[in-house]
Amino acid sequence: MIPKTAELFDLSHTLAAPLLLECEYPWEALPKIKDFILSLAKTLSEDDYYKVCEDVWIAKSAKIAPSALICGPTIIGENTEVRHCAYIRGNALIGDGAVIGNSTEVKNAIIFDGVQIPHYNYVGDSILGYKSHMGAGAIASNVRSDKQNISVYTQSERIATGLRKFGTILGDFVEVGCNSVLCPGSVVGRNSQIYPLTRVRGVIPESSVCKAPDNIVKKK
Repeated sequence: MIPKTAELFDLSHTLAAPLLLECEYPWEALPKIKDFILSLAKTLSEDDYYKVCEDVWIAKSAKIAPSALICGPTIIGENTEVRHCAYIRGNALIGDGAVIGNSTEVKNAIIFDGVQIPHYNYVGDSILGYKSHMGAGAIASNVRSDKQNISVYTQSERIATGLRKFGTILGDFVEVGCNSVLCPGSVVGRNSQIYPLTRVRGVIPESSVCKAPDNIVKKK
């Protein structure tokens, strides 16, 4: 079964809740992130956020490395850390207490509170749920090699998204091992774990351990 938005996330942990509540499936929010950020920015308190340049708002409690490059529209939440040489390419809504790490690139993404993508990661056209974590070098690939539109599927079900760019959806508390590759349109259910060096395609059910593409078991 392909999980819906409500089955993947606790929406109390993101400012994107109003947008995601409108979406039966979370990837429906991806084309709307830019406009949502620009609208949301009008509601941000000047007591809590700086507008540091055009369409970039950063919480005053956030820590931003001088070498980080941040393009708009982007909102970065309270107590979030953006580390050395991180590249935020825009259309990024980053929550509170998150880590965007060394040489990590993020674009057109919703990053929930407490997410860690700390070392050499790429996250494009994706949504990462509360306290999910990507190990060093893990990649959310967002374009098929043949450049065709992306579908989400299980062995028995397939949904055409109509999107040419769509990376991954990680539910709350997902752990992705180092140097794993999440293929375009991957959806990983809440509380699941991906072993290092794993290629992920399709849907990984909630509370599962993915040891290899053909070795997925329920957590004990």
